[in-house]
Amino acid sequence: MNKLIKNSAGRLIPTIVNGVKQTPFQGVGKYKPRGNKAEQPIRSCSDFPSDGNKIVKSLEIALKKCGLKDGMTVSSHHHFRNGDLVMNQVFDIAAKQKVKGLRWFPSAAFPCHKPVIDHMKNGVFDWVEGSLNGPIGDYASHGNMNGTAVLRSHGGRWQAVQDGEVHIDIAVIAAPTADAFGNATGDRGPSACGLLGFGLVDSIYADKVIVVTDNLVPFPCIPWQIQGQNVDYVVVLDKVGEPEKIVSGTTKLTKSPDRLYIAELTAKFVQAAGIIKDGFSFQAGAGGTALAFAIFLKEMMKEAGVKARFIRGGSTKYLVEMLEEGLTDFILDGQTFDLEGVRSMRENFGHVNTSPFTSYNWHGKGNFASMLDAVVLGATEVDINFNANVVTHSDGKMLHGIGGWQNCLFSKCTILPIPAFRNRIPVIVDKVTTLVGPGELIDVIVTERGIAINPLRKDLIKATKDSGLPIRKIEEIKAEIDELIGGPPEKPKVTDDIIGIVKWVDGTVLDSILKIKEQ
Repeated sequence: MNKLIKNSAGRLIPTIVNGVKQTPFQGVGKYKPRGNKAEQPIRSCSDFPSDGNKIVKSLEIALKKCGLKDGMTVSSHHHFRNGDLVMNQVFDIAAKQKVKGLRWFPSAAFPCHKPVIDHMKNGVFDWVEGSLNGPIGDYASHGNMNGTAVLRSHGGRWQAVQDGEVHIDIAVIAAPTADAFGNATGDRGPSACGLLGFGLVDSIYADKVIVVTDNLVPFPCIPWQIQGQNVDYVVVLDKVGEPEKIVSGTTKLTKSPDRLYIAELTAKFVQAAGIIKDGFSFQAGAGGTALAFAIFLKEMMKEAGVKARFIRGGSTKYLVEMLEEGLTDFILDGQTFDLEGVRSMRENFGHVNTSPFTSYNWHGKGNFASMLDAVVLGATEVDINFNANVVTHSDGKMLHGIGGWQNCLFSKCTILPIPAFRNRIPVIVDKVTTLVGPGELIDVIVTERGIAINPLRKDLIKATKDSGLPIRKIEEIKAEIDELIGGPPEKPKVTDDIIGIVKWVDGTVLDSILKIKEQ
């Protein structure tokens, strides 16, 4: 019997998920892994063409050669975001081959993948184990998946594969440019989407790897982000993605006066805290407010004559401008969020593609996230203990993924610029619906009604004491919002059925996501 236990965060979580025994969250930095990394099966060059040509005539043939069968785990990356044109074809082929009970293991699913819902209804896929954005998340929230959603950060996904928690049978890697041997890159070609770092772990650890491209070039494909030595088959299609759709609704500059004010307050806080200085580093998320923050920060840096050593991306045109204007030496990019970022990666030496292993993986010998002086991120909810939520809304629906959000919390200063309320629903609550980020790692909350500093950060409180900024206790801000709105928000109407779990960066279970109660 699958029982529920309380983890160290006080959240009830299941001990078994999708037939796999789970380890409960034990506190930040408390769980230490043991054992060795997962291994690839040994292969022989005698089984591959001596001329290096791994091209097969169709995706259907490639999947057959990979031995696609019931119960397998099929993975994919999401660098095309809402413009992916490959995975829906994979689902259709699996259905045609009458395969059942698959697990889809994407780095993220987007609204363009809505057709997978039909394939879950007809039994081709049992469940999706990855960030669920939009329709698939809504579908799962109503308890319709034949399995439990497992939400991981980008670093947590690498950790899960590396540690042997998830074994990938077949990886399908959409690549804007590739050669017949399987070397592939994402920064050039008609469908260029930037880097392919989220597909790197799949290429290294999967039993079988298919590279799918619409721009075949003579060997060698340079630069290669995916190495052909890890690839079994190459498939050429007419088009693998729509790069203009890597710019989604969450990656557009805000026009809201309130949110522009929040972005400006955030930049002023970073300045008052003494973070802006020669050689500093920062990361700003791709949400509209975070993009505006980057613009305000840029002007402050120019006025102060300050240069950053590196900026962590998600790259956008705003970060590219800073690189090309000499305001930073490097962009260390994990995901390209617009076409200017794609161009820059191709043209600028200082625009470097990275992967979740170097950037975020908690089970490694360090990663880049903790080296950041400041990170600016969004959230759907925060509570009076500075805990934060990014995956569910106030109604309890699971509509967003974690992305690199959790991993970035290890920055020296983590700041969440958020509106005080959305659609007249308060964002600051007594207790977050879903715990995704422990409050001890979240340092500052910035709203249009004031700035709250985590009491644990006495250094930040002292540094900004005489700044003239509207610094207040988080309880005061919450009380003001509740009075304005007419009280705290209603609790989500949910059942006791667990339809998803949130993993922490170390692979332990941080919280459960409950099924929405039907009205």
